[in-house]
Amino acid sequence: MPRLARRSVVLLTGTLLLAACGSGSGSSGKSAGDGTQAVTFDNCGRKVTVEAPPKRAVSLNQGTTEILLSLGLADRIAGTATWTDPVMKGLGKANAKVPRLADDQPSFERVLGTEPDFVASSFASTLGKGGVATREQFDELGLPTYLSPADCEGKDNSGDGDGKRTKPLAMETVYREVRELARIFGVEKRGEQLIDRLKSRVTKATAGIHAENTTVLYWFANQESPYMAGCCGAPGIITNALGAKNVFDDSTQEWPQINWETVADRDPDVLVVGDLSRRSQTAESAAKKIAFLESNPATKNMRAVKEKRYVLLSGQAMNPTIRTVEGVEKVAAVLREHGLTG
Repeated sequence: MPRLARRSVVLLTGTLLLAACGSGSGSSGKSAGDGTQAVTFDNCGRKVTVEAPPKRAVSLNQGTTEILLSLGLADRIAGTATWTDPVMKGLGKANAKVPRLADDQPSFERVLGTEPDFVASSFASTLGKGGVATREQFDELGLPTYLSPADCEGKDNSGDGDGKRTKPLAMETVYREVRELARIFGVEKRGEQLIDRLKSRVTKATAGIHAENTTVLYWFANQESPYMAGCCGAPGIITNALGAKNVFDDSTQEWPQINWETVADRDPDVLVVGDLSRRSQTAESAAKKIAFLESNPATKNMRAVKEKRYVLLSGQAMNPTIRTVEGVEKVAAVLREHGLTG
């Protein structure tokens, strides 16, 4: 612990500040006194000030890491953690340069051991009580933190599980995360270019699709008590972009656990199954999910199972990340393949 104690002193007397105050909107810049530009913005009810572009950032979730890598910032990431899938296509070489602190959640001490100057997270559960550490704990060390707005705006995380949506998530919120991180790191132009590419992909994927009569189910993980997508998270973005209907759009929970008899009763046209590489739940891979669906008495006679109307998605494509666009593309491709585009 002596090293951590020394690090605490350095951070407390350093130039990085994070102040907690009420929520609001907008951001501003001010001189940091050394030729760089400080960035101040509201983030999930906190006003955050980053005095200079980070040089040793730690990303606590794969989604945030892939944004930073897509912005060409691999050389400024001191560590990443909490991965569900292989890295996004095209980012393998950059990702190989970044230290993996843990496949799941790292300890607070492990994060501090990287001597970070900025900490970002995709989920409140990672950057909060029961996660790596609370934002208040990072506050005490003078470390600025950033939480994806997709996991706090229009969402209630106070209960059990993965929270519930009070307002449907929109892709614009993900784009704002890209824009804010790009500004924090001083690469605004790269951020706008990335957003333009993502928007173009969505436009191309959804062209000519009108799937109002098509029903979809999203199964993320767990065989015994499966996590299925509710109405309004990232799967909602995918479904709405294609004009389809989520069979569990009557639930505002992010990932409600639903029994198989209810799933069979809803009998969707298409099954979107998570193809995860992690091993924290049962039936993580798509292969295991499909084997279960085709052998279980409650599900083997479902229309989507009989017709093998499966869409295999990474966990990141089913979370509110830039890979949600990948989800739109892949679901659209299967709808076209099976003539379900309207």
